[in-house]
Amino acid sequence: MAGRGRVPTGWAEETVISDASFRLAHQSVISSTNKKRKREEAGAPKPRRSPWDKFEDERTPEASSDEEGVEVIYEEDEIEEQPTAPATKAGTAYEETGDGHETTAFYGESIHDYQGRSFLHIPSELRGEVAHTQNYVPKKLVHTWKDHTKAISQLRFFPESGHLLLSASADSTVKLYDVQSRELLRGYMGHSKSVNDICFNNDGTRFLTSSYDRQMKLWDTETGACLSRFSTGKTAHVLRFNPDPSLNHEFLAGMSDKKIVQFDTRTGAQVQEYDHHLGPVNTITFCDENRRFMTTSDDKSLRAWEYGIPVPIKLVSDPSMFSMVRSSPHPSKPFVAYQSADNQVLIYGSSDRFRQNRKKSFRGHNTAGYAIDVAISPMGNIVSSGDSGGYVCFWDWKTTKMWHKIQASDAAVLACQWHPREKSKLVTGDLNGVIKYWD
Repeated sequence: MAGRGRVPTGWAEETVISDASFRLAHQSVISSTNKKRKREEAGAPKPRRSPWDKFEDERTPEASSDEEGVEVIYEEDEIEEQPTAPATKAGTAYEETGDGHETTAFYGESIHDYQGRSFLHIPSELRGEVAHTQNYVPKKLVHTWKDHTKAISQLRFFPESGHLLLSASADSTVKLYDVQSRELLRGYMGHSKSVNDICFNNDGTRFLTSSYDRQMKLWDTETGACLSRFSTGKTAHVLRFNPDPSLNHEFLAGMSDKKIVQFDTRTGAQVQEYDHHLGPVNTITFCDENRRFMTTSDDKSLRAWEYGIPVPIKLVSDPSMFSMVRSSPHPSKPFVAYQSADNQVLIYGSSDRFRQNRKKSFRGHNTAGYAIDVAISPMGNIVSSGDSGGYVCFWDWKTTKMWHKIQASDAAVLACQWHPREKSKLVTGDLNGVIKYWD
C-alpha cells in the first residue's frame, strides 16, 4: 500500500493487491516471455526489443529452468508413399525398327510369267508415245481394293507405264497392285507407325517410304527387301527423288523440324541441309529441268532453291496466304498447282519469277482439316482434287470452271492420281482405307 500524491513518474493512486493476484500476474508474464523465446529459437523473425531488455548471457538460472520444464516436442506424421503405375513408352516409342524387322509377302499367282519376266516388266501396249492429246473426266467405277485397314495416305503409279500401283496407308503397310489384272502383288511391312509418303525412282525398281516412326526406308520393288534406312530423329512429311538421271540416286526429305535434308542412297549419308523454313515442310516440287525445286511449309510461305545450294533464291510470303499441303507440277507448262488450306487450288509459276498466277484459282471443294491430294492430268487439261465430303472434283485448266464432281466415297478422299498413259483413268484413296479405280 502506498500513499496518494505526485511522484517523479506521474500521479500515483493508492491501491491494494493480494498475494494470489500478484503471483497469477507474475506467472502470466513469465509464460509470455517463454513463448517468445521458443519462437526465436525455432527460427521465427525476432520481434523488436526494448533498450531495457537483458542480453542473452544475462538470463537468470531460474528462467532457464522454467524453459526446460515447458519444452514441447512436436512429431510430424509420416506420409505414406502412394502406389504409381509403371512407366511405359506407349506414346513416345520411336525406336528404330532395326535390321531384320522388315518383312514382305507376295500375294500374286507367280512372281515370274511363262517367259521368266517379273511383274516389273512393262507390257508392250504401254510402251512408246501416248496416242491421245486430251484427257477426259472419268464417269464409272472400274474396281475397288479393300486390302488396307486404315486411311490411304498416298498413291503412286509405276513411272511412265502405270501398270503397277503403290499405296501407302496409316496401317503402317505399303502394298503393290497390278492395275491390269487388279490383283494384289506384294506387301511391304517394316514401319511401326503410319506411312505418310512414298516415291518411286525413275525406273521404278526402287521406292522410298517415310513414316511417323521417324524412319525413311529404301525398298526393292521386286523382291521387297529393305535396302537402306535413313533417319534424322524427326518425321519426314514428304519424299522426292531427284528426277535428273545423273542424280537419281539422291533424294530430298521435308522434315517436321523445319529442315529439308538431302541424302545419297549409295552411301546412306546426308549430303546437304536446307533450313530456312519456319515450320514443318509439306511439299517438294522439282522444276526448271530439275535444277531447282520449290518447297512449301506450315509457315505459310513458298521458297525456291537451287539444287545443292542451301540458300533460297526466292521467298513468297504474304499475310493473306494459307499453308499449302500438296502440290502437282503441270506436265508441259512452267506451273505448279498447290492445294491451299483455304479450300482452293492455287497456281504458281515455276520459272524465274515464281509468282502466283492470280487469274487461275480453282474453287468449289472443301479440304479444311485434311492434307488432300491435287493432281493434273497427263495432258494438262484437267485439274482434279479430293474433298473432305467424299467427292472428287474436276476443273478445266483454261477456264478454271468446275467440269464435274463425282461421289467417290462416304469419307474424305485423301489421295488422287491420274494414270500416266490412259485417257480417263483415275485412282482415289479415302479415309476408310478403300482404293477405287475410275474410268
